Amino acid sequence: MKKLLVIILALSIVIIGQNQVFAEKNVFFDSVKFIQYLDENTALEEVRNGNLDMYYYRISSDRLENNQAREGLQVFDSTGGSYSILVNPAESENFNPFSIKEIRFALNYLVDRKLIVNELMGGYGAPIISYYGPSDPEYLTILEELERFNFKYNPALAEEIITNALKERGAVKIDEKWQVDQTPIEIRIFIRSDDPVRKSIGEILAIELERIGFSVKKDFGDLNKAFVVVYGSNPSDLKWNLYTEGWGRSAFVKYDSVGLGQMYSPWFSNMPGFNDPSYWNYENTKLDEITQKIYTGDFETAKNRSELIQEAVVEGINESVRIFLASKIDQYVVNEKVSGVVNDFGAGVPSRFTPINAQSQNDELVIGVKQIYQGAWNPIMGLTDSYSRHIWGILSDPGTFKHPFTGETFPVRTNWQVETAGPNGSLIVPTKAVMWNPELQKWENIKPNTVSKSKVIFDFNFGNWHNGQKIDMNDIMHSLYFTIEWGTQTDENDRTFDTEFTPRAAQSIQTIIGVNQIDEDTIEVYVDYWHFDEGEIADWAVIWNTMPWEISAAMEKAVLDGKVSFSRSGATSKNVNWLSLIIPNDANLIREYLEEFRDSKYIPISLENNNLESKYFQERFDSSIKWIEENNHAVISNGPFYLESYSPESRTIKVNSFDDDSYPFKIGSWSEFENPKFPTITKIELENVIEKGSEFSIQVEAKNTDSILYFLTNSQGDMISSQSMDVVEGKISIIIDSVDSEKLQVGAGNVKIFAVSDSVLKPDFYETSFIVTEMKTKLPSSSADDIEFLDNKSSYEVWIVPIIIIIGVVIFLRKRYSKP
Repeated sequence: MKKLLVIILALSIVIIGQNQVFAEKNVFFDSVKFIQYLDENTALEEVRNGNLDMYYYRISSDRLENNQAREGLQVFDSTGGSYSILVNPAESENFNPFSIKEIRFALNYLVDRKLIVNELMGGYGAPIISYYGPSDPEYLTILEELERFNFKYNPALAEEIITNALKERGAVKIDEKWQVDQTPIEIRIFIRSDDPVRKSIGEILAIELERIGFSVKKDFGDLNKAFVVVYGSNPSDLKWNLYTEGWGRSAFVKYDSVGLGQMYSPWFSNMPGFNDPSYWNYENTKLDEITQKIYTGDFETAKNRSELIQEAVVEGINESVRIFLASKIDQYVVNEKVSGVVNDFGAGVPSRFTPINAQSQNDELVIGVKQIYQGAWNPIMGLTDSYSRHIWGILSDPGTFKHPFTGETFPVRTNWQVETAGPNGSLIVPTKAVMWNPELQKWENIKPNTVSKSKVIFDFNFGNWHNGQKIDMNDIMHSLYFTIEWGTQTDENDRTFDTEFTPRAAQSIQTIIGVNQIDEDTIEVYVDYWHFDEGEIADWAVIWNTMPWEISAAMEKAVLDGKVSFSRSGATSKNVNWLSLIIPNDANLIREYLEEFRDSKYIPISLENNNLESKYFQERFDSSIKWIEENNHAVISNGPFYLESYSPESRTIKVNSFDDDSYPFKIGSWSEFENPKFPTITKIELENVIEKGSEFSIQVEAKNTDSILYFLTNSQGDMISSQSMDVVEGKISIIIDSVDSEKLQVGAGNVKIFAVSDSVLKPDFYETSFIVTEMKTKLPSSSADDIEFLDNKSSYEVWIVPIIIIIGVVIFLRKRYSKP
């Protein structure tokens, strides 16, 4: 009898198993857990012993100096971040020395950028004076302009400039302390104490300012406190004068349209005042106009775009409201048993592709983070800190993204076809295309004879939301409605206005002409936008949504009712919460509005007249209500993971794999990003001695290389010859003819050679010198076989070589892609 029961049980298990349907996995791990580790040294040991799989914060270079220190670890070098000082230029009742442009500018001579890089950063970085640093593709565009500033650490010059400016304002120096109207001039520095480098920068700056004669008060804190003291206060209140900022990148971008607006221009709502109408606001019409042209593609050639970038950078540096100090080479650690890491040239190891593609023998990936929660979670004007962006990047899929090694736009959840008549031509927009009219509060057909520069046809790959509902065209159209409605301020009483979101969205909607839905997942988008790279046109025109329309509608209602704000500055000025969908109280607020929508059979104005059955709306509302009730948060998106829980007590966030058949990317879809094939120079042949005026050659062999770029200079550093040459079967011969050879000076010559790949924007580099003589006698040639270049073992190679590399690359890219 016992045997019979066992047989029956076994058969039943087989039958059940045969009838079960298992969704194909979309990622390697069942879950990812993010745990806060404030102390990097503790995190390092936890990664080494396997309690953490990786740590999403840089590790000090002195902890990873030798092989023994790296035992059990994989160490990844990453570029993309930077340090800066934000300066408060506000006019105030109390004297603010930094309201004087000359004093702000003098700070460039008061900071020792080389000290910051070499001592505080251990050589893992490079001094910079603008937003663009050596690892940015735009760097060469501005290099000549940067050289003209010739900033060097010169405290005597800084003091001279400051002294002259203060005396002009009636300040006097008594007992080595500056005073205005018999009151000491006080400077408040907000110093980030959670970052050792920024803490040291702040301390050093305080010493320099005290030496000049200012009274300095230091205020220490983390990003949460900075949101209140710096970003959340009226600049004219002078709660801060200087702030030690740090920046990270979420992606590597080939053609940057946002950065200069974000870092230098008032319209982007990231400069003191932050466009809060109740605050004093920094104004600069010139910077606004230039950076808006860059942002909206208002240029006719690549050269014209470069000129705009140069002009914006020069003005930004001259204004010195945000002063850049150093670009970073961050070292990330990963346990040796983890594979599949994607080290994005911009984001580094915390790339969105790392948790999606990473593998180990465990079911859960455990990631240490510096901070678990530093700002609100909402997709409108939340998710502004790098800590939340790292997690949001695997919860949501964008329509398009940037390739981690080329910076070019590629499709994620939509394919596209671009048709353009730009920059000077036009396309007729069909009258069946529509556009939201914020004044009449309805969709309107486009008027006859309306034209645009470009048209992009998007074919969406929708799938399901995390709550099980299908993504559809209503989510797309509601997203467009929201951007136009909240990006347009019809009058001073317009309630659909946000101090941070509206100025940014206003620039985008100026170029949107209309949309025409082709079928249930295809749409035509007409834009007054052009770029010489069609991928950038698609990236600009794409309309996408990372949350269901009903969540957006509930958020909108909550903001309009004055209960929360989309943005940090709006929350501060209105004295309400900064809307965060991950916080239970805010999630329940959203749930209450969804229940109100359901019970009143509410239809958003953006979706009226769509001939949709009431059942559709009820299912949408019910699904999101149920999600919030079961998960205690309102974060619903479309990515390969969904948010399972946030625990402030244990300082953890856990996400689970979204094993849904509708999700378009299956396990291993991004494996091509694991091991990029870097170009490598394997052999160089060049004579040690060159006879002036005689033709000579340089033989180059390289792997994974599409072209070679070389620079030949004389002993004074003057350019003699430069050329980009295609590589055939890994070999190329560079011929220097007698004309160029004659330009060399007796003594020494120099050649720099770059091996460039079209698929990986990080070339290999080789540099050598040779003797130039009038003599007829030549020494034997030298050969470098199977050379390993750029092993990053010296501080010189860490920061000098990347500068030279990027210079060469951008020259090549400009020649290759620019149109006349």
